[in-house]
Amino acid sequence: MNSKQKTRSVYSTDQGRLCPQCLRGVASCVCGVDRPTHQGDGIVRIKRETKGRGGKAVTVIEGLNVAPKELKSIAKGLKQKCGVGGAVKDHNIEIQGDQRSVCKTALEGLGYTCKLAGG
Repeated sequence: MNSKQKTRSVYSTDQGRLCPQCLRGVASCVCGVDRPTHQGDGIVRIKRETKGRGGKAVTVIEGLNVAPKELKSIAKGLKQKCGVGGAVKDHNIEIQGDQRSVCKTALEGLGYTCKLAGG
């Protein structure tokens, strides 16, 4: 295989954004329930938040372009690896505590491009 065969289109000028599974326009996607719910830029952002949690830190992982079932599966694996609790809320994964480095290593091991976001 050459390098052109390994890449996939993510945008078409006549259809707009393309579904990563069926490669059709997002509006005409036939994946149904398994269709990814969030269309991002392909970079997973991992940040630490304390807002609205009584000063307690939470690691928020956003930008995972996967189906809801797979998102829950990834969250379960991250919680087990970190040894803490967490949840899936609004297409984001929340892990208790400041677990950014552990989550980044685990997600990169799964083949995702990750960035530590925020301060």
